[in-house]
Amino acid sequence: MALPVEQGRVAEDGAERFLVDQGLRVIERNFRRRFGEIDLIAMEDDVLVFVEVRKRSHQAFADGAESITRRKRQRLLRTAEAYLQQRRWRGPVRFDVIVMDARDRIEWLQDAIQADW
Repeated sequence: MALPVEQGRVAEDGAERFLVDQGLRVIERNFRRRFGEIDLIAMEDDVLVFVEVRKRSHQAFADGAESITRRKRQRLLRTAEAYLQQRRWRGPVRFDVIVMDARDRIEWLQDAIQADW
């Protein structure tokens, strides 16, 4: 059985391929700050898309977006703010979640996390 870190990398690889197939351009992976990490950052036309990748150990997608706790959401938003400030991005932003089940089927939840800024 693969270690969680390896499973996460494989899930991110699959999510990246999926997004590229959907016409997005992935511009960064694993953007880290001391308070959090964003798995994938992509462009869809003029929209900057932050993507959280979730790998489910069972076959059902079962609440992929709901699996993101309030604390995780706060960390994602804080990390995204750091990215936006560092890159001086002023355009539109969206937060998506990609959920992969045990058979590597993908569910893409667009605009799944709402920012209050």
